[in-house]
Amino acid sequence: MDHLLGIDLGTSSLKTIVLSREGVVLSSDAVDYQFDSPVQGYAEQDPRVWWNACVTTIINAVRSAGISAADIRSIGFSGQMHGVVVLDKDYQVIRPAILHCDARSGEQVDRINGNIPLELRQRLFRNPVYPGFMLTSLLWMRDNEPENFEHIAHVCSPKDYIRYLLTGVFSSEYSDASATLLFDIENNCWSEEILTLSGLPREIFPHCTEPTAVVGKISPSAAAVTGLSEDTLVAAGGGDLTMMAVGNGMVRNGDGILNIGTSGQVSFQIDQPVINPALNTNMFSSYHSGRWVLYGATMSAGLCLKWWRNTTGNPPYDMVNEMVAQTPPGSRGVIFYPYLNGERCPHLMSDISSCFLGVNASTGYGEMTRAVMEGVVFNLRQCAEICAGLGFSADTYLASGGAARSDNWTQIMADIFNKPVKRVIGEEQACLGAALTAGVGAGFWSSIPEAADAVVRYQDRIFTPIAANTAIYDEYYEIFRDTFPVFSRNLQKLTNLGRKI
Repeated sequence: MDHLLGIDLGTSSLKTIVLSREGVVLSSDAVDYQFDSPVQGYAEQDPRVWWNACVTTIINAVRSAGISAADIRSIGFSGQMHGVVVLDKDYQVIRPAILHCDARSGEQVDRINGNIPLELRQRLFRNPVYPGFMLTSLLWMRDNEPENFEHIAHVCSPKDYIRYLLTGVFSSEYSDASATLLFDIENNCWSEEILTLSGLPREIFPHCTEPTAVVGKISPSAAAVTGLSEDTLVAAGGGDLTMMAVGNGMVRNGDGILNIGTSGQVSFQIDQPVINPALNTNMFSSYHSGRWVLYGATMSAGLCLKWWRNTTGNPPYDMVNEMVAQTPPGSRGVIFYPYLNGERCPHLMSDISSCFLGVNASTGYGEMTRAVMEGVVFNLRQCAEICAGLGFSADTYLASGGAARSDNWTQIMADIFNKPVKRVIGEEQACLGAALTAGVGAGFWSSIPEAADAVVRYQDRIFTPIAANTAIYDEYYEIFRDTFPVFSRNLQKLTNLGRKI
């Protein structure tokens, strides 16, 4: 049993990789799906969709690796954060899971912010109170679906539900639990003070462990449908941002990541908890006790390019990249504000929308597309400046997520940040981080840093800032930053008017 599985439960797909003890990715498989939006602003998924995808990808990945399922020693998980799965006393799903990108709980957010003084929110939450987090979604359910709420006996994060179905053990771990707004982030336990203030019962929340802890083995029922051995160990795993950092080898104090996936983050590994007085950044537990991650999160990053391509006929990425490469920095005067799903950082606004600025009769597809890429990175630069104000920055950044596959977008990162940017060899870093966590749990490596040093490798090419481009971007960034407050209120009005239709 010398192989590992890494499973990443995302918002739009579930992916599984098989990793050898030597750190070689032998195979991968993925199943795509969409979240449901029965009402504008809602984002839900049926957890059974995740389970079906999990079973399918495990079977396919093991078969593609050319090994026996009995060769899998340990499994680890990465999962979309903040969402809530609610179960009855028999661990049956009560309703679709409410996801991180759900916006329905604005009234509950306003009530918390109005009833709890800022100083207390800073100390208790260490994070902004925002729709889509487990706390606010549960309060919405209590207010609007009392018949469902009354039947809740167990609550967990998305990946914890999948792990329960594989093991029969109901548990969570520090990184995902810390992203619920219900957790004492310094002491790694559910916050009795928050639970008392919110009126939520402690007994519905699971026991929590270290991400590398082995929480069980494959149950007989799961073995029957996946083919896995009942001797296979199952580690707790972690939230996707934590596992992505592990899979990128960015696990030491001060390591900085620019991640552009569906959403986007600029993040830093830190060894002490901090309080941001403005509460417009996030801080959660990381891969081990005594380690945290600080980040500024933008709600729409790669989603912006996906939306733009879908809106314009879905041209091939090769064509898109070629047109962007032929467009100069600054997109000939066009700026894009990447707020398709509201925003968390740098603007804590759930009711904000995107817009283009500077479009004219000569503006073409290349300018519009490059402006989308640049706008996302401008926003991440604002996030990074907020983190720098708290004392955390990086000399070199690592590009992660789908944008890291694009040379154009990676160079834009280097130019706008005026910092070197590197990339790892390979893809699916969250899956890899999950597998490394499983390996530490199984004793393949003694720690996450040791595992990352043994497995993660970086590309030879480093994207260095081009001075002329950086000078142009500094001017555009000043306009991007300073113009937004002028029209943000009207963008909020437009968003709210659109939701009434």
